Amino acid sequence: MSDLAPVPALAISAAGAVYEIDGQRFEVAGAAAAFADAVAQAHACHRRLRCLCQADGVEMYVARLAPPHGGYAVKRLPDTGWHHAPACPSYAPPAELSGLGQVLGSAIAEDPTTGETTLALDFALSKIAGRTSPTPSDTVTSSVSTTGIRLSLRGLLHYLWDEAELTRWHPGFCGKRSWGTVRRLLLAAAEHKRVGGDPLRLRLYIPEPFSLERREAINERRLAEWSRAVAQPKGPSPLMLLIAEVKEIVPSRYGYKAVLKHLPDHALMLDEHLYKRLGRSFEPDLALWASSADIRMVMIATFGLSGAGVASIHELCLMPVSMQWLPVGDGFGQQLIDKLVAEERVFTRSLPYNLRPKEPLAFAVLSDCGADAVTLRLIYQPETGGRATSSRAQGDGSTGWTWRPEMEQLPRLPGPAVEVRRVEGTAA
Repeated sequence: MSDLAPVPALAISAAGAVYEIDGQRFEVAGAAAAFADAVAQAHACHRRLRCLCQADGVEMYVARLAPPHGGYAVKRLPDTGWHHAPACPSYAPPAELSGLGQVLGSAIAEDPTTGETTLALDFALSKIAGRTSPTPSDTVTSSVSTTGIRLSLRGLLHYLWDEAELTRWHPGFCGKRSWGTVRRLLLAAAEHKRVGGDPLRLRLYIPEPFSLERREAINERRLAEWSRAVAQPKGPSPLMLLIAEVKEIVPSRYGYKAVLKHLPDHALMLDEHLYKRLGRSFEPDLALWASSADIRMVMIATFGLSGAGVASIHELCLMPVSMQWLPVGDGFGQQLIDKLVAEERVFTRSLPYNLRPKEPLAFAVLSDCGADAVTLRLIYQPETGGRATSSRAQGDGSTGWTWRPEMEQLPRLPGPAVEVRRVEGTAA
């Protein structure tokens, strides 16, 4: 009997995509059952398929999903997203346009035969009693000292945000990105990822959308997950990862606490050392958050539980995002994101990962400009040779647009090739 027998006939792929498998063309939207069977057979025979968004097609692979879901997923080969047409659901900007290029293949190692991705981290997921909390991961010191071989805490957050496609925007997503959607996408992104030999999903806690009616059931599930981070009487104590929206970080009756949205009954404690470093390391982010009602603050942190069940943060990183959960970086980034959303553009936000936030990388990539994607850059240091706002990128099929916010007003954005149709996307 074939080992495919117990697996459901399920194939996960980009909606609206067209693939070729063994010379046969499949339009996913109209051939779900036949396509799923063809994908299962391709996986069994170790064959690749091709996305037909380009004339010559773009090779992709099939990964088998682990239980309990089962089935298969059609995935891009590492760093081949930019080979797809900009309008293709499988399109992604080149890794070199963001901080992903520095860590892909070293800190992030994907195995196309299994669909599993191994992540190397430069922060601890255990704590030895008596050691103080380290410097928050977004400090200049942390960014300078990293080798690119391992993911910083901020790098991991950026990677999961990318994998969840929360860096992508289409006008069809407007009004559809609730915290419940963000949580669902992040948890899905954490599947099939491993850290230190363990599934990342088992070490990651993301609060459920809070409900008074479901408070007791939510707390029971939270306590079950947090039990993995209870301090041990001997040896290192395990830590868990947290991703949540921050409501406030304030002094408490003893020490300091982080109050999180959707977790109103259970603040996480910070010691004085970490609280003071937080203010110094993330002062621009905190100032932006305080000054604008249109900014949300996302936290990623490692935390553990004392023997008394009190949750304390060990290390943290903050990321300001727009109301659509798109990372803004700073006030100029917020201005550009707001303009792109208001003009109903289709784009992908590029993130620095381990690199300095103002490295001369792409800020975003427009994918609604026809055959060529357009790279949007924010340049903070004046350069010799004037303020040219158009250039041709090397080898990635994109054109360029530049804004030097310290020298000029926000320039006009390149226009879309066609009117963007409102559709519901996978990253809504």
